[in-house]
Amino acid sequence: MNSAHAVQTPASRVPFYLSLLVAFHIAIVIASNYLVQLPISLFGFHSTWGAFSFPFIFLATDLTVRLIGKAEARRVITRAMLPALLVSYIVGVIFHEGRFNGWEALQTFNSFVFRIALASFAAYVLGQLLDIQVFDRIRQKSHAWWMAPAAASVFGQALDTAAFFSIAFWRSADPFMAANWVEIALVDYVIKLAVSLLLFVPAYGVVLAALVRSMRMPTAPAAAS
Repeated sequence: MNSAHAVQTPASRVPFYLSLLVAFHIAIVIASNYLVQLPISLFGFHSTWGAFSFPFIFLATDLTVRLIGKAEARRVITRAMLPALLVSYIVGVIFHEGRFNGWEALQTFNSFVFRIALASFAAYVLGQLLDIQVFDRIRQKSHAWWMAPAAASVFGQALDTAAFFSIAFWRSADPFMAANWVEIALVDYVIKLAVSLLLFVPAYGVVLAALVRSMRMPTAPAAAS
């Protein structure tokens, strides 16, 4: 895996990958904002289903930094954050509390859902920017392929989780979330970190190795006419 440090995505493919990554980021933010409204109990601790979906973004971001560059990864976040905020609010209102409320629900401003969408916006930007910085710094100093994504997950997920839950649920109108958001945030962080380190860091290595092999694969010569 050390030899992968020299491999970069061909410049002609960068715009396509950036567009794909922006769409992926928006989709994960929307899904996570919906799933965070659905609480679950794990070993007696409160959490939400959103803890299992959001780490996908960190995997995509780390691969973006590794293969395209830090500036391009930041560009993905810049392009994704406002559409994600808007669409997250729309989806959150229509499917508030896990049920379909009809399009007419959009006629009334839902401050609870907007607060979740705004918290997700802030947490997404802060967490991803920190993830990019930590990942890029460690990637340049360490030859162990797993060190950068692991460290970036530890710090990026911590900031993301703290920002999201404090903004979304401190003194929330939802009595359950207002009373339990600190516990839920801690459990959520542990789950996201475990999912990242046990699943997504190995997945990062597998995907990176596959991409490196595909980039190094020689192009077959054109058949003679």
